[in-house]
Amino acid sequence: MGIAADIAIILVAALLGGFIAQRLRQPLILGYIVAGVLVGPYTGGVTVTEIHDIELLAEIGVALLLFALGLEFNFKKLERVRAIAFLGTPIQLALTIAGGYGVGRLLGWSSYESLWFGALISLSSTMVILKTLMALGTLGTLSSRIMIGMLIVQDLAVVPLMIILPELDNLGQGLPRLGLAILRAAAFLLAMIYGGTRLIPFVLKRIAAWNSRELFLIFVMALGLGIGYATYLFGLSFAFGAFVAGMVLSESEYSHQALSDIVPLRDIFGMLFFVSVGMLLDPAFLLANLGMILLIVLFVVAVKAVIFGGLTRAFGYRGAVPLTVGLGLFQIGELAFVLARVGLAKQAISPQIYSLVLATALISMMLTPFALKAAPLIERWRRRGADSSTMEVFELPEHGLRDHIIIAGYGRVGRYTADLLRALKLPFVVIDLDEPVLEQARQVGSPAIYGDAGSPVVLEAAGVHAARLMLVTVSAAIDVELIVRQVKQSNRDLHIVVRAARRAQIDVLRTLGVHEIVQPEFEAGLEMARQTLLHFDFPATEIERLSDAVRNELYQPFQTPHTDSRLLEQLRRARQLLQIEWFTLGAGAPLAGQSIQQAAIREKTGALIVGVLCGEKISNNPEPKMVLGAGDSVAVLGTSEQINAFRALAAPAAPAHPPAAPAVDVPLRAR
Repeated sequence: MGIAADIAIILVAALLGGFIAQRLRQPLILGYIVAGVLVGPYTGGVTVTEIHDIELLAEIGVALLLFALGLEFNFKKLERVRAIAFLGTPIQLALTIAGGYGVGRLLGWSSYESLWFGALISLSSTMVILKTLMALGTLGTLSSRIMIGMLIVQDLAVVPLMIILPELDNLGQGLPRLGLAILRAAAFLLAMIYGGTRLIPFVLKRIAAWNSRELFLIFVMALGLGIGYATYLFGLSFAFGAFVAGMVLSESEYSHQALSDIVPLRDIFGMLFFVSVGMLLDPAFLLANLGMILLIVLFVVAVKAVIFGGLTRAFGYRGAVPLTVGLGLFQIGELAFVLARVGLAKQAISPQIYSLVLATALISMMLTPFALKAAPLIERWRRRGADSSTMEVFELPEHGLRDHIIIAGYGRVGRYTADLLRALKLPFVVIDLDEPVLEQARQVGSPAIYGDAGSPVVLEAAGVHAARLMLVTVSAAIDVELIVRQVKQSNRDLHIVVRAARRAQIDVLRTLGVHEIVQPEFEAGLEMARQTLLHFDFPATEIERLSDAVRNELYQPFQTPHTDSRLLEQLRRARQLLQIEWFTLGAGAPLAGQSIQQAAIREKTGALIVGVLCGEKISNNPEPKMVLGAGDSVAVLGTSEQINAFRALAAPAAPAHPPAAPAVDVPLRAR
């Protein structure tokens, strides 16, 4: 049956290998590679015959892998660790390449092969790290953010390495080719930025309007692979074009659906790629060179751990973070296989070096989960006798967390809320991913935890099981929903108050079990409308009636008998119905010269005098016998109708013939 039979063999072998890897809590790609070894040409039993055809299909896997990487790429992911990601990662790559070059020369390899070897071992594994961090439940820690940021920059570095390295075999002829390749890449990028960003979203919108998932998927596939093939014809890498296509598509509003549709195909073709990687590994070579392989593994683990840990510390991170980052990123990554296949095809590296790198990568990947699990134990041993709180990657308050408030997000809303809670001496803890912002919180004495509030580990550190209330003040709608879902999983009974990013999100939040909700733009718009109506002399009672009707329509689903929200709303309405205004009594005012009791203000107007300012002396809740004089400022409490009635008593009597320059008593208003 030819290739059909080979694909069936590969699928069954990959399934078995993936199942075993899953049971052993190892990344699936290790199972795929081992499956490739078992069905490859160097082992007996069932063997794939059309290896070249499988390799051609695997090229699609590489393209889809980089296409999906481009779709997922987002500079915002790097914003909070941008210094170490954008500056530290290039330094790490350069140092590791230099170290690999030195080892290659010591082993007797040529300069060009040694350079390739250094480049291959410089890359770490995004798949292995993400899988391990998720298994350990530490995705929200500071060290995990640093690792993910550096991995993203490493993944981006693969693209220029695929362009530059093949041109360095002969500097005399390679430099002109390299310059030409860079010019082609720049021209292609400009064309995609100025043309693709306009054309692709337009076409996607038209296809999405047809409501055909099938056509949408075909277009996304054609986009990634078609642009990749165009770059190949243009003299550049097929994978480079797919990556750029993904980056362009990531700016579209349809990028999430495109990624969702492409992931299953990426996984299938990616599986073919990793199986094809394993088919090139000769077990006999592995056994014959086991000593050298173990020495290379030891070198890679030691050197990369020291480089990553040292750079992390050099960028100002302390505690357990440098050790965790060093022990997390020492492995050789899956994109090194992509780069190695390019080197093998260009005959830049020998099959022997390829097999050495592949074997080293497999062993280093398998060591990673154990190293990350051991990191806290090693740090505790290293700091034996020291205060255990200094070893935490979370910055927790010294006192215990119980019956407290958790604030997710320390932006403007979170900061104002924290300031008020601190003034009221209510216990709370802040969670945020922006280290400079959290530093501001610490400076004013607010307990702060660096991390993702959607991570169960971070929530556990914040004492979610002992908390009394959760306030979600972050602005991104997707973050709000993820945090609420995780909080409900961690503590189903915890009351949650959220900030809704938009009105359309309210229906979603209702289904998640949120107790209270605030929609800032809605509240701002409603208050602007209230102020507008006040300027047009609408009765305050009518304004409040309209405001309540609009607010109840929006928030009614969240008014539950388990909270005092209705009482608070009634008190808020009562406060807004009552106003305080100041009036200055002129010489001709009817009240001037009378006591409060004689004027019978309460009986005539219903308003109440709550303060009198006479010169620099202020009297709160003045006695009824107090005499009001000309020039006194009087504070009056009441409804708008009652205050209007008082205004008539406070104003001077109108003369029969208005004088040329009347003395006007202007009321002083204070809200």
